[in-house]
Amino acid sequence: MAELLSDAEVTEALTELPRWRRDGAMLVRTVDLPTFPDAITVVDRVAEVAEARNHHPDIDIRWRTLTFRCSTHSAGGITDLDVALAREIERLAGS
Repeated sequence: MAELLSDAEVTEALTELPRWRRDGAMLVRTVDLPTFPDAITVVDRVAEVAEARNHHPDIDIRWRTLTFRCSTHSAGGITDLDVALAREIERLAGS
């Protein structure tokens, strides 16, 4: 099982993910896309990566706004798995 990151480790990881924030036991990022189809394309790409890693974010879809929440539920918080997934989401979602 993945081990929880310390508060300091989460803070350090967020320095490399400036568009992400910590919300309790989750890493959170909201992305605004130009159109609804663009948003769904990003969700599809994230789904492929998440499925390959067997580690899945919570995704909220509101028209063209996506909110990603990464947490390792089995560990009860943020682990390296979440940081790695957040990096991939950042790459796929762009700015």
